Amino acid sequence: YNSYYLQGVITVFMILFGVNFNVYYLLSIRKWKEALQCDEARVYFGIIACSILVITINIRAMFPTLFDAFHHAAFAVSSIITTTGYGTVDFNLWPELSRVILVFLMIIGACAGSTGGGLKVSRLIILFRAARAEIHRLLHPHTVKVMQMDGKPISRESIRSVSTYLILYVFLVMASVLLVSLDNFDGSTTLTAVLATFNNIGPGLGLVGPTGSFAAFSPLSKIVLCLD
Repeated sequence: YNSYYLQGVITVFMILFGVNFNVYYLLSIRKWKEALQCDEARVYFGIIACSILVITINIRAMFPTLFDAFHHAAFAVSSIITTTGYGTVDFNLWPELSRVILVFLMIIGACAGSTGGGLKVSRLIILFRAARAEIHRLLHPHTVKVMQMDGKPISRESIRSVSTYLILYVFLVMASVLLVSLDNFDGSTTLTAVLATFNNIGPGLGLVGPTGSFAAFSPLSKIVLCLD
């Protein structure tokens, strides 16, 4: 849509539909405190805000006004992190810092219990807190500390499940990248083609950017990407 207003509306609702729907349920039954205490939603909005800020500063010189840079940065960030896959400009032409941030957002994805794909913010939080707890345990072996999320203890089964998921995630991505690399495209195209399909993003970078397509890949690579 050639309209900042319509693009702005889409930006807002892409972000909203990346939130865990349990938060909306809590709001609907007027449990405001529980909804506002959702760790995942707070981290999700924090990641979006920081990403938009950094990318806006990084791409400022490419647009006539600061608002233009902010607008397109916000749209790209909300589209990628929620795995919606829309685009208003070719972010494949942006500086490397902005492109790398978008790749990280492809991996992170939206919240659990939302319409978005990706690794999910909740798993990221659990992995980070598990790593922090393990480091703390190494430094203070006799300390007993219970990991929590949303004010509730995180079970060992949940931590084990998330860790197993991450291991499988990494191995499948590595195997896919190796197979797709047989087409001999550049690293940016190969890696983001796998991430874009594995996380259900849509566009990637390089040949599979917002203005590109997956047509140039071999039948083998297309089968791998379909499975991803």
